[in-house]
Amino acid sequence: MNNLISQFWPYTIDGLSLGAIYALVALGYTMVYGVLRLINFAHSEIFMIGTFAVLGMLHLFGMPSNVGGFALVGLLIVLAIAGGVASGGSAVILEYVAYRPLRRHGASRLAALISAIGASLFLQQLFARIVVPWAFDLPKEKGALPVQGHFVEKSDVIHIGSFELSNDRLIVIVGAVLMMVLLDVFVNRTKLGRGIRATAQDPETAVLMGVNIDRIVTATFAIGGAMAGVAAALYMLRFEETRFDVGFLLGIKAFTAAVLGGIGNLRGALVGGIVLGLFEMYGSAIFGSEWQNVVAFSVLVLVLMFRPTGILGESLQQARA
Repeated sequence: MNNLISQFWPYTIDGLSLGAIYALVALGYTMVYGVLRLINFAHSEIFMIGTFAVLGMLHLFGMPSNVGGFALVGLLIVLAIAGGVASGGSAVILEYVAYRPLRRHGASRLAALISAIGASLFLQQLFARIVVPWAFDLPKEKGALPVQGHFVEKSDVIHIGSFELSNDRLIVIVGAVLMMVLLDVFVNRTKLGRGIRATAQDPETAVLMGVNIDRIVTATFAIGGAMAGVAAALYMLRFEETRFDVGFLLGIKAFTAAVLGGIGNLRGALVGGIVLGLFEMYGSAIFGSEWQNVVAFSVLVLVLMFRPTGILGESLQQARA
């Protein structure tokens, strides 16, 4: 406890930046669940694909080193676009191959869940044994694939007493919040967003009103995947390394954040991600870093036991046009 009190602000900033990444990934889980009532467990691999797209773009640029200031912001925008396109496109292909045939044949939700788990394992092994060794000229091993060198010139942009805020953490927090605000505006103010909410609320009536369900589902996967791609760019900014199974643990935590905030609730994903990130860092300060993951999963168990609807509770299905 003394460690938490003495280092309260550093742990808080780390928790906010980590929680912001969780929240962006959680958006994919919560949107797909709101529209299809499906937990897309392959979404963690969509995030993983985004990290490798970002890494590939960095290699394409010749691995820039110690980038700072406006150049860092510009580089991050390019990386976010690359990650968003790669992850969003992969999510659309995943929906077309793994889920759409099941929907058209009226398969059960259990069949879709099994398909999601199978797709997750397939993508992991595809990248571990084929894509990564071929694209990055590496041996077929199960180690981390780090970025060679630090491409971020890290510096404190705010320093007041014990409160220190570095540029990378500031960009992660601001970037994640900005993307979630844009998504919230899109879902609530645009025609496609109204279609997504209508499909989530009552798909049969939405079809009668002229909504193309396949188009809505594709858009939902694309948007959720794009958010995971942006999260991948922020993750690479923060940690500067990735590996073929990077999405496994982070995906479970993002799902925990979605459940914590209220699965199916876009704003709940933001709240859940931030709260989970703070709990993790505060827990690691009190009990030790080796307990960080235990704290996250304990939060999931407690939420499912005492408030299964999450903090906000309202689902995307209850949203009004």
